[in-house]
Amino acid sequence: MHLLYAFLVLLSLSDGSDPHCPGRCSCDSVQSVQCYRLTEVPSGLPSTTKKLYISHSKIQHLQLSNFTRMLALEDFILLASGTESVENDTFKTLSTLKTLELWKNKLRRVPRALPANLEVLKLNDNSIYVLHGSDFEGLTKLKTLELKNNLISAVSPSMLSSLASLQSLMLDGNTIESVAGPLALPHLKHMSMENNKLRIIPANLFTSLQSLQFLSFSGNFLTKIPVTLPKSLLSLKIERNQLKVVRFRDMKHLENLSHLYLSENSLSSIEGAQLLANLTTLELSQNQLQALPLRLPARLQKLDISNNLIQRVTAQDFQDLRDLKHLFLDNNIVSLFEAGALQRCSQLSNLALEQNLLLSIPLRLPGTLARLDLKGNAIQDIAERELKDLKQLQVLNLRNNKISALDLKALEGLPRLRHLYLDGNPWNCTCSLLRAREVLKAKGTDVRGGQCAAPAERQGESWMSSKKIMRQCEPHLRLTEKSKETKKKSKPEEHPSFRINMDDDYYDYEID
Repeated sequence: MHLLYAFLVLLSLSDGSDPHCPGRCSCDSVQSVQCYRLTEVPSGLPSTTKKLYISHSKIQHLQLSNFTRMLALEDFILLASGTESVENDTFKTLSTLKTLELWKNKLRRVPRALPANLEVLKLNDNSIYVLHGSDFEGLTKLKTLELKNNLISAVSPSMLSSLASLQSLMLDGNTIESVAGPLALPHLKHMSMENNKLRIIPANLFTSLQSLQFLSFSGNFLTKIPVTLPKSLLSLKIERNQLKVVRFRDMKHLENLSHLYLSENSLSSIEGAQLLANLTTLELSQNQLQALPLRLPARLQKLDISNNLIQRVTAQDFQDLRDLKHLFLDNNIVSLFEAGALQRCSQLSNLALEQNLLLSIPLRLPGTLARLDLKGNAIQDIAERELKDLKQLQVLNLRNNKISALDLKALEGLPRLRHLYLDGNPWNCTCSLLRAREVLKAKGTDVRGGQCAAPAERQGESWMSSKKIMRQCEPHLRLTEKSKETKKKSKPEEHPSFRINMDDDYYDYEID
């Protein structure tokens, strides 16, 4: 009986029916209250409440009287509740408040007289149109300020001068046309002004930002990269702008920069990138590059140069990139891929060559490849010499080419192949094709096939599932049963840790 009573008490607390917990709220034992679909801030909350989360409600106005008894409150989050205004000094007496988040409301200005101990202020997705220096007065402990998706059109030093401890400033998705400097934020590490209307960045903006590590101006109208970027930068994003030229000599002081994102600009050539000696990631997709950049940084691990106009790949392009692991060359017009062009890339594991003009699989690819994507080329044959070195290959995508037959010997030389994509090719559905498929399946390869183009009587049938073809070829498939038995008896082979996404058009990667 005692156990049953204890269970009922715990159940009542977990479903929000605690007699001390307001209606439409759930209170837990660690002073946290969550409420939904309210019309006002709940009264009668326990005085020990440390966290109050209100979501999807209709609370048009916040006022001082809502919080007079919440002397222990540390976090207040009000999400999607239609709040339009906040009475002056509403939060001023909450001396313990550290986090204030008023997301997805209808605020037109920053609440006034915020408490001095505040560390996190998030006002994303409101209608705030101007910032005043008085908005942040006294907030010397504030570390995070987020004002994404508002209507702010300008930023000046006077607006943020009180924020001596600020580490993260997010102003994405506003209408900012001008930003003035210098911003006196000596501890700022993250700054993002993505998706605004910036055309010029003043030279003095970064004078006092000597701790800045992550900077993004993606989605603006910039025509050049600022030359006064702080030496402390680790990551720089200037995607979706109007860059036509990148002068790396003006960036050579960025000796700590490891990630550079320049996709979706109007770049026609890249020279001098080797000056960024510690660069490990370079993204240049969706530009107008007609040739691979010469003399890339030797420490580069990821190069994305997809969706450009590149025609040739030669050994000279990659002679110093021994650390390269991921290369994306898809959606170009590559017709010439020099044999052994990537031989010096001794750690390459992921190579994307989809949607090019290749007539055959490139020769002497690195034996370290785990994934090779060749979808949408004009490849006609799979030759043993093209694949013989790829002992680590786990994913091979040959969709939408011109292949009509499988060279079983070539594919048997891929001991770790787990996913083989072959549909979208003009298959000649002979029994030898089905035998090759069965042998691959018997050793654990997931084979995705397609429709028959020949012979005429099998046209349009699926060589992966047609029972008619299976019956006709049954004598030829008996050999595969022996292969299956051998597989059952053999000890399972150990494979490296490589997580595969089953969608062949998914190019993210995760290798441990």
